[in-house]
Amino acid sequence: MITKLSHATLYVRDQDKAYDVYVNKLGFHVKTDMKMDNGFRWLTVAPPAQPDIEIVLAEPNPPMFEPELGKHVRALLDANAMGGGVWETDNAQKTYEELKAKGIQFTKPPTQEFYGIEALFQDGCGNWFSRTEHPKG
Repeated sequence: MITKLSHATLYVRDQDKAYDVYVNKLGFHVKTDMKMDNGFRWLTVAPPAQPDIEIVLAEPNPPMFEPELGKHVRALLDANAMGGGVWETDNAQKTYEELKAKGIQFTKPPTQEFYGIEALFQDGCGNWFSRTEHPKG
């Protein structure tokens, strides 16, 4: 029986840049950072309030992708067309100001929506996300 999702993958153009963004700017914790014998780097991070999920920051290279398929994923990353997840925050405006000061690019400032206060941002690695403060109560 499946009990939970332990890992989810985000494809990135460059793992070193992704490390900087996710750890130094977004404040995630490194769970694993190691190179395998074949040169493949296994890099996982987790949001501080959700340590039981590991987000794999992976370049679309072998052994996960054949070179020809990896080119297609890279094209999507180059267009900032990957990602599309939602990160929760307790204070959308404060988080927006903190992340913007760290160089995170926002495509939508905090805006009141029917589901909460949402800001959209790009990670600089090919992905975009919603950062949402859900209504209290």
